[in-house]
Amino acid sequence: MKRPRPQTAAGAMTASPSGTPQPLERSLITPEGVDLRLRLGEVSERAGAVLIDLLIMLGVLIVASLITALGFIGARGKGGDVMAVIWLLVFFLLRNLYFVLFELTPRAATPGKRAMGLRVAARNGGRLTADAIFARNAMREIELYLPLSFLIANGDQVGAWISLAGLVWCGVFLLFPLFNRNKLRVGDLVAGTWVVKAPVRRLVPDLVQTSRPSDNRFVFSQAQVDAYGVKELHVLEDVLRRYEIKTVALVAARIRLKIGWRASPDESDGDFLAAYYAALRGRLETRLLLGKRRKDKFDQS
Repeated sequence: MKRPRPQTAAGAMTASPSGTPQPLERSLITPEGVDLRLRLGEVSERAGAVLIDLLIMLGVLIVASLITALGFIGARGKGGDVMAVIWLLVFFLLRNLYFVLFELTPRAATPGKRAMGLRVAARNGGRLTADAIFARNAMREIELYLPLSFLIANGDQVGAWISLAGLVWCGVFLLFPLFNRNKLRVGDLVAGTWVVKAPVRRLVPDLVQTSRPSDNRFVFSQAQVDAYGVKELHVLEDVLRRYEIKTVALVAARIRLKIGWRASPDESDGDFLAAYYAALRGRLETRLLLGKRRKDKFDQS
């Protein structure tokens, strides 16, 4: 098992059990054929997330304005320039760093995205990098903030044609996700990202404790545990967190075949994977304490 990488059919539409196409489902297929499916965020969900974030930003700005006004009153009208600079600094940080800082966190989501069950992910199936986050949010200035500044500007300062151009510009960028199959913003195209539904996950230690049987049926030899490395452990962790029945069964069958494990008639795939995950993790942690790190199943160190 390796980290999921999209294959040539990774962007193809999948079908539900009833045979109805699900246009917002995409597949990330591992080299061993494990299909880790994900669902793209709806345009309505993304719009709701942006609205929530803008309301939060507006709330923070209102609080900053009140504090600035109270400070100005408390100073008896003195230090107005300093108060204005502080307010502008808060506005600058909200405008330029709000989305970036939240998407740099492990959840890769702003409060609005978290409320709508969304997160940002890399389209190539790899790790979401800081460069990609900066790139997708840098485009927000061109997509949203710049045209909006034209629209809200004083009519005496901006002509009717410029206002109309700003309105058209804003409309094109705002409606852009409606006209591509992956519901991507221009920032997503530039950065190689997309917004997906964040699966509700349970912590792996909880999965191991609740799924692992109380007896000692699962006792693996050192050779069996050494069949995989850190990369495979990460993929197995993802499989356990998602816990999709078909994927669990497929992965369990491949691991049994790989390590030569004979399953008993009453052995469940979930119990087997939870037990093997615990054994593999324990083995890798022990090796790490001894200064040895096995990157994957091909690493013979």
